[in-house]
Amino acid sequence: MSNHDLSNGQHPHTEWVKQIPKLILFVGLGVFFIWLSLRHLNAEDRRTVMEVVGSVNTLKGWLMLVLAAFFALLADFFRALRGKILLQPLHYQVRTSMMFYSVMVCFMANLALPRLGEVLRCTFLQRYEKVPFQKSLGTVITERAVDLVFWLVMFVLAIFINTDLLNNLIVDADAGLTVRQWMEAKGLSLLGNHMLLAIVVVFALLVLLAFLTRKWWMRNPFFVKIWHFCQGIWQGFISIKDVKRPWRYWFWTVMMWVAYFFGTYVFFFAMPCLSGVSPSAGYSVLIFGTIAFMVAQGGIGAYPLIVAGVLMLYGVEYTSGLAAGWVGWILQTVVALAGGFVSLVLASFTTKRDSLIVTENDEQI
Repeated sequence: MSNHDLSNGQHPHTEWVKQIPKLILFVGLGVFFIWLSLRHLNAEDRRTVMEVVGSVNTLKGWLMLVLAAFFALLADFFRALRGKILLQPLHYQVRTSMMFYSVMVCFMANLALPRLGEVLRCTFLQRYEKVPFQKSLGTVITERAVDLVFWLVMFVLAIFINTDLLNNLIVDADAGLTVRQWMEAKGLSLLGNHMLLAIVVVFALLVLLAFLTRKWWMRNPFFVKIWHFCQGIWQGFISIKDVKRPWRYWFWTVMMWVAYFFGTYVFFFAMPCLSGVSPSAGYSVLIFGTIAFMVAQGGIGAYPLIVAGVLMLYGVEYTSGLAAGWVGWILQTVVALAGGFVSLVLASFTTKRDSLIVTENDEQI
């Protein structure tokens, strides 16, 4: 939902109804990814998957799962601390507990409908802290812009980390050719060795072409929407300059991603088949696994498939990686559902208040 929609008096319920086609699309993609990940599994493969899942049922396995869930919740807590900072320039001092509850409710709701969580998060703060919906929505947009930029940077780093593994991946089993050898055989060795440079050059050419033809595509409503979206991301990103002591915002952002990393990596130790996997694998699973939640509702189907593909680069069998992906997806889903439900219950026992700071000279906490 955009500020423009709200200014036109559109009720949030209408926006939820409009999200239903997206829900059908994302769930459909999830079902497709489930079919794609399971279609070639034979009886032996299915037994392997069940064995890997069953290997979690040990004292160490459960302890590692609990520890992974703890880091996930810790990351969400850091996200809440970061969210408080953006509301302070607007003269709202939201309680940390209520901000954390709103974050957990957001993630729970997003499992049901795309972007429903952002709407409920702002509604939640409006109800319990009397923060106007549009103001809190603006801070959420800023958070999403920062997260996107951070993720893109870490995505490029993940590609660098996995360049050698990708180049040495077998793509032609009959001939025993790796990606590098296959590309050299096709005369693409230069691209294979400098793939990122080629991508940057192509991207720069596209940007130049877009700039030279800007008068034409700015008359097209579709491209105008894309331009406004990019402008919104940039404006949200630079709005952090209005925050007192902005270094705190960046500190909590970094700590949030560090906690997410530890949650992903610690999870590996719950299963014996992954206990020897390197930290770089955990980082890669975190970054590439995020894509699953972008393309499928709640990451269903897509997350286990991506995790299996990433872990194969590190010598893990596909079936073991697929099983680990499903266990990881279930864990994240349970954390989101339980955290959101408990937050709703605890919030119902919390006194509502007006978090607006009357005097601008009050010290921000």
